[in-house]
Amino acid sequence: MSSAAPDDLRGNRDFKRLWLAQAVSAYGSRITRTALPIIAVKTLAESDGMVSLLSAMQLAPGVVLAMFAGGFVDRASKRRILVAADLIRALLVLSLTLAWALGALGMTQLLLVGAGVGAASALFQITDIAFLPSLIGKRHLAAGNARLEATEAIAEITGPGSAGVLIAVLGAPLAVALDALSYLWSAAMLGRIRAPDAHARVRIDTAPVEKLPSTGEDFRLGLRTVFGHPLIRPVVVSIMVGAFSGGFYLATYTIYCLRALQFSEATFGAIIAIGGVGSLAGALLSRAFVRALGLGRALIVTSVISSACALFIPLASGAPLILGVAFLAAHQLFGDGFAVAFYIQATTLRQTVLPRDVLGRANAAIHVVTAGMLPIAALLAGAIASAFGVHAAVWVGVLIGVLAPVMLWPLRHLQVMPEPAASGPIQQTAP
Repeated sequence: MSSAAPDDLRGNRDFKRLWLAQAVSAYGSRITRTALPIIAVKTLAESDGMVSLLSAMQLAPGVVLAMFAGGFVDRASKRRILVAADLIRALLVLSLTLAWALGALGMTQLLLVGAGVGAASALFQITDIAFLPSLIGKRHLAAGNARLEATEAIAEITGPGSAGVLIAVLGAPLAVALDALSYLWSAAMLGRIRAPDAHARVRIDTAPVEKLPSTGEDFRLGLRTVFGHPLIRPVVVSIMVGAFSGGFYLATYTIYCLRALQFSEATFGAIIAIGGVGSLAGALLSRAFVRALGLGRALIVTSVISSACALFIPLASGAPLILGVAFLAAHQLFGDGFAVAFYIQATTLRQTVLPRDVLGRANAAIHVVTAGMLPIAALLAGAIASAFGVHAAVWVGVLIGVLAPVMLWPLRHLQVMPEPAASGPIQQTAP
C-alpha cells in the first residue's frame, strides 16, 4: 500500500487500474441501461407490462445469485471474479447487436440478456465492494469511494445524453455494441492489477471440503453480520425501503417520459445526464456534509432531501413542456446528488465496521434484501400502471420512498466514522 496521506491515492497504481476499468465500463453501461427499455418500447413496440417485466428480469437473477455468491467471493480471487463478470457482460450485450443485424432480435432474447447482464453486474458489485478495502486499505476508503462515485457521476453526465444521441443516430441495438467494448476494456485493466488478492481465512483451495460452510450457512452469516450490527442495520433497512421505491422508478420512468410526457429519446437522455451533474457534486461534497453535520445526521439529511426531490417526478405530469423538463431536471440534479452523498458514506461505513473476512457475505446479504425489493416493486408498478395508469404508479413509488429516511433515526447521534474493524476469525463476526 502507498505510504501517502490517508486521502491520497495518487501513488497507488492498482487503484488507478481499477479506476480506469470502471471509468470506461461505467460510461458503456449507461448506453445499455438507456437502450434496453428503448429497444422494448421503440424497436419491439412492447406493452407497459412487458417493459416492467424487462426491468424485473434485469434485477431478479442477481438477487438469486447473491444468495449463493457471498462465501465464494470471500474465499476466491476477487480480481478474477471481476474480470469474468466483465467478459460475460460483453458477450451478452454483443449478442443483441448480432441478433439485430441478422433480423432475429426479439423480446425473449432481450429478457435473457437483461437477466444475464443483471446477474453478472450483481456479482461484480458484491465483489467490488469487498475488493476495495484489500486494495487500498480501510483508511483510504472514504477517498476511494468518493473518487469512484465521482467517476460514476461523470459517466452519468456523459453516458445517457450521448446514449440518446447514439441511439437516435445508430439505433439502440447497434449502440449497445459500444458497451461490449467498454466491458472488454474493463476486463483488460482489471487483469493488470498486481496487488495480492486478499482471501478470507478459510480458502476454497486449501480447506477440506467438509469444513467449508454451506451456501445456507454463508448466507445466514451474512444476514447475522448485517442485521446484528447496530450501525449497519438502520442503513440497510432504509436502503430496503428506498429500493422498493426505486423498483417503481425503474419500471415506470422510461414509459412515463417517452409515452406520458412524450419526450424524445434525446431529451430523455439529456434529463438523465443532469443527474450525473448532481451525482458529481454529491461525490465531491459528501465528506463536507459529514464534517458539517456529523456522520449520522449527514446520512439522515441527505436521505431526506433525496427522497423529497422525487416529488418533482409526478408533478411534471400536466405541466407545460418546459416546466415538466425543469421538474425532472431538478429531481435528477438534487435527488441524485444527495443520494450519492448518502451512498458514499453508507458504503464506507459498511466497509469500515464489518470485518474483511465476511465482507463478501455481508455484501451478498445486503444485495439480496435490498435489490430483492426492486423486481417485486417493478412487477407491482407494472400492475398498477396497467390498471390505473403510469401516473398513479409513479405517485405510489414516490410516496413509499419518503419513508426511507425515518429508518435512519437511530444514527442521529453518530458523529464520526468508527474505527476500522479488525479482521478476525469468521465466527467472531456473528452476533
